[in-house]
Amino acid sequence: MKHTLIVLFGLLLTFSGAGTAESTPDERKDSAAGKTLHWAGCGITKKAFMKELAVAYEKIYGVHFVLEGGGATKGIRRVKDRNVNIGGSCRPKIAGAPEERFVRMTPVAWDALVVMVHKDNPVSNISLRQVKELYEGKITNWKELGGNDAPIELLIRKGKISGVGLTLRQLVWGNPDQEFKGSAEYPSSGPLEKAVVENPNAIGISGISSASKRDVKLLALEGKIPNYENIKAGHYLLYRPLYITYMSRNNPQLKEIKRFISFALSKKGREIIRSQGVVPYLDGIDLSSKLKAQRKTVRDMQEQHMRKKETEKKTQENAKK
Repeated sequence: MKHTLIVLFGLLLTFSGAGTAESTPDERKDSAAGKTLHWAGCGITKKAFMKELAVAYEKIYGVHFVLEGGGATKGIRRVKDRNVNIGGSCRPKIAGAPEERFVRMTPVAWDALVVMVHKDNPVSNISLRQVKELYEGKITNWKELGGNDAPIELLIRKGKISGVGLTLRQLVWGNPDQEFKGSAEYPSSGPLEKAVVENPNAIGISGISSASKRDVKLLALEGKIPNYENIKAGHYLLYRPLYITYMSRNNPQLKEIKRFISFALSKKGREIIRSQGVVPYLDGIDLSSKLKAQRKTVRDMQEQHMRKKETEKKTQENAKK
């Protein structure tokens, strides 16, 4: 609880002077009407709240946003290179990476990794163990997951530092270098999601903030449906923050960027985010203190599975004697 209050106070203190949705007419007149901010980042963050927040912000302050996708890594590194004014990311910075040094990241919402299949797929639930074995290439047929007798086509993100790919590796394996054995690779989440829509044998993982807007079936994980209530309460595993990224050093747009972040964290901003079925960061502030517990839960489940496998192996060996 103490950690939660510190995080909440820190966010409010940082952006309290930047302006809010409840601005006065004079404040609106003082805004730089006609100004444009160029945003780039992960498509999941873009679909989660950026489009709607940008439209609402322009109506209030007259500041237009140019929105460009490209992935979480671009949402950090293009900001660092000052190719864009502001960005979005669905993963934290990589420790020690000079390409991401000095970039500021403010959490604005909560997302969750969800397993997507074709809408006609009979499978409705998957366990964390099955996700692990699927990506390790140990599960290759749908009948192993309770589905039809057909080969599984696992669709994965290209590289290991995408928002989805890195988060999945960290939360499920605790290893950012874990290899995935997929059938096809995609440069970003959008094309991957579209491929699941079209392929009856496909399966993939993306963020719920964008996947929920596709014509796909989202599987329950460990019996928990990936919905707003379960994510907000921390019942659904594999959740993560969505960030706004920016540079604070020698940034002529810093005041405007901070005002936008303040707007996103304000009552009006949270209403807009919530209307998209996404959990505002301040609504699920307790989740920040549960992330460590979530990782421990994943590790415990993995260890339990390993012990079970060892017991079964010993039982089989004894039976042969």
